[in-house]
Amino acid sequence: MATPGQEEDDIDHYEVLCLPSGEEGAALTIEQIEKAYRTQSRLRHPDKRPDDPNATADFQLLSSSYKLLRDESLRRQFDARLRARREAAARAAAAGVKRRKAVNDLEERERAAAAGQPLDPAEASKREDKRKAADVKRELDEFFAAKQAAASGTASTSTHGDKKDGTAQDGVKTDKSKILKVSWDGRPDYYTAAKLEEFFQKFGKVEDVVIKTRKSRSKGSAIVVMGSKEAAQSAVKDHYIYNDSLVPLTVAPVQELGGFPARPAQSYESKSSSNIDGAGFSDLEASVFRKLQEAQKRKQCG
Repeated sequence: MATPGQEEDDIDHYEVLCLPSGEEGAALTIEQIEKAYRTQSRLRHPDKRPDDPNATADFQLLSSSYKLLRDESLRRQFDARLRARREAAARAAAAGVKRRKAVNDLEERERAAAAGQPLDPAEASKREDKRKAADVKRELDEFFAAKQAAASGTASTSTHGDKKDGTAQDGVKTDKSKILKVSWDGRPDYYTAAKLEEFFQKFGKVEDVVIKTRKSRSKGSAIVVMGSKEAAQSAVKDHYIYNDSLVPLTVAPVQELGGFPARPAQSYESKSSSNIDGAGFSDLEASVFRKLQEAQKRKQCG
């Protein structure tokens, strides 16, 4: 309820008559306003409140508010002012919420910075390179262990498993300088193992080609094992030969990644197997190819 002495612009005449304000107040009929006035005038008449020093002023305010709301033109103007006041209050509240959010975000960033100094970008990049290199070596261990198992037709047997320097261990010591990682943008089935072998035979003998059957429809990848280190180097150097095709190849050497100790065997398919495209090849190799390509790009840029 409004109080006597309140500024005219701050007075809500609906509240003076104890009526709902806002859009609900604007929808009230004259009959409802008159009924509210009669009720309030009986309750708030000065004769009923002889000990209240504000009774007369309050009753006068009640009468003036009633007169304003009974006048159609004055009431319409008042409703417009009241609506503008509500909209301004809503905008101020929204702005306050935005300011509080901005302050909270700033404080959160400051707390995070105070909790620990951010890592130097160069150091972060170095650590990430080391982590990826370790992942590649680990996964390639499994890659070549699987290849050895498929070639020998045996997994881990007691005969070989008990030997520290057995044939299974020796058989996977593939010369890493001969290994190439190959990828292309486009349909994974654009290149077959036979087609890649034909390409890379231009640089020398090709010992093996393995194509990863990918779920991706926009990228393919493979591993090519050349017959010699020189042939692999020539394939990397003279890339213009295979980049003249409609779907260029990206070729990266694996020689900087270290050795490949044996791991427990997995199912494996290569060009020498019955499935020349390596169907069923695990997602492990896809991850290896991707990381090898990232490492090669960083080496070229750095």
